[in-house]
Order: sequence, then structure tokens, then C-alpha cells
Amino acid sequence: MDYAIEAEGLVKRYGDKAALDGVDLGARAGTVLGVLGPNGAGKTTAVRILATLQRPDAGRARVHGHDVAERPAEVRKLIGLTGQYASVDEKLTGVQNLMMMGRLLGMNRSSARARATELLERFGLTEAGGRAASGYSGGMRRRLDLAVSLVSRPSVLFLDEPTTGLDPHARSELWEVVRELVADEVTVLLTTQYLEEADQLADDILLIDSGRVAASGTPDQLKAMAGGHRLDIRPLRAEDEEKAMAILGSGELSIPIHDLAMAPAVLRKLDEAGIVLAEHALRLPSLDDVFLTLTGARA
Repeated sequence: MDYAIEAEGLVKRYGDKAALDGVDLGARAGTVLGVLGPNGAGKTTAVRILATLQRPDAGRARVHGHDVAERPAEVRKLIGLTGQYASVDEKLTGVQNLMMMGRLLGMNRSSARARATELLERFGLTEAGGRAASGYSGGMRRRLDLAVSLVSRPSVLFLDEPTTGLDPHARSELWEVVRELVADEVTVLLTTQYLEEADQLADDILLIDSGRVAASGTPDQLKAMAGGHRLDIRPLRAEDEEKAMAILGSGELSIPIHDLAMAPAVLRKLDEAGIVLAEHALRLPSLDDVFLTLTGARA
């Protein structure tokens, strides 16, 4: 299989703590690999190693066949990186931020300006291009940050929780940009704590917990790990919630349903107990259910 990003047995320790403890991963060329995990799981450490910003204590990683530790200069020619927080210079305009990156990459002034103009148009920032980035909204600043990471036309892009703190509209805009990049055959490794984001964008998902891979597969494959359907309920009266959870035999108002005949039986028991429901729904498991099943915690 043609992997643009691959790693085997990655280990990284900080004192007695193992941030990564033998992580294997692979991102197929022209796809999105979503890396999910709670805070401190090791997601950002993995990105920093793959982006040549840190060396692993053990294991190997390659980008398009180039070892990240042995040939970092070659890897850096192929990649772009957007971290958790926008890293643009707020005193510079959008055009100046992009041109500065172009010049640092060795472009002449004319080529750097042409690339800046192209990216501002692509990200809907043409009108704002002449304004200082300090006046940009959070979503605009994030789009500019992503544009900066694309100045070199990377074939591999690392996005480390790129939509953190964005409102739903700005997040949706960034999702569309990611889809366009993949359509242009860019390979994306996306770390996120938004399960909906991984479900929307990722072709494959890696779930990391405490520095180890807890599960991997397509979104549908991971959802299958959480079992069949789930029944969610919400009692009309808040005081009925504990009684309802006792009937469900669960610490929450949701239970897995392995036999579809079980759902009406449960609803009858709730009705017999005098519990009036404001709503109920039978649904397929979500990635949040997978996260809860495999890590014991919600994302």
C-alpha cells in the first residue's frame, strides 16, 4: 500500500512519562488520517516527531519514504504544519505574512507576491489581505495560518487540532478547505478532539490513549467496535432520571441495543414505572460511543 506517512514503534519519553509508547500509524497518499485522543494522549508529540521537530527515543517514521530522523531536510521540503494556535505575525498584513514565508522558502519577491495573491483568493481573504492580522477574526486568522503552511505547496499537511476555539461556521469553512486539499491529492494528518470533525473528514482513524494505539480503522469500523444500535432517552421530569438509569442498568441515559426487539421492551418498562419521556431515539453508535467504550471517558 502506498503510504505517504508511516511510523513503526514510535517511543518518546519525558522523564518517567511515556508520551508515546510504541505507536504504529500509516496515512495513505491523498487521504485524511484522523488521530483522536484525550488531552495528554500523545497526539501532538506524534505530530512533532513526524514534522521533524523532535526525535523519537525509539522507532522509525517516514514521509514519502524519507526517514524523519535521518533525512529531516528532505522531509521538510514535502510538508506543511499548522499547530493548535495560529502562528501568524499579527503586526503584519495577510499579504506580508504570506510573502515573508515565501521569501524564507527562497522565492524571489515577484513569485512570493504571486503565491500570496493566489492563497488569499483561495481562502477568501483577498479583501482582508492588506489589513494587519491583529484585526482578523479567529476564523480568518486560522485560514491565514493554514494558507501560510501551504506556501511551499506541500504534498503532506499536518493539522494539529486546527479548529480549536472556532465557532461552528468557521469550523465548517476550514473543513471545506481540507476537502479541497485532499481533492488536490494532498495527504492530511489531522489531530482533533472533535469527534464530529474526524467523522466528517477522516478516511481512517487512529485512537490514541496514554501514548498507545487503542484502536484504528475506518470511521464505520470503529463504530462497529461500540456494538450495535443505542437507545437514548430523556425523561420529561429531571427527578425521574435516576430511576430511569436504574431501569436501564446504566450510569447514563443511553444503552447499547444488540437486539432491536429490546428497545420497545425497555420503553414499556419505563412507561410501567410512570416515567414520561420528553424524547427517545434509537440510533447507530457514534465515534463518541467508540471513545467511551475504548477509553472509559468521553472526548
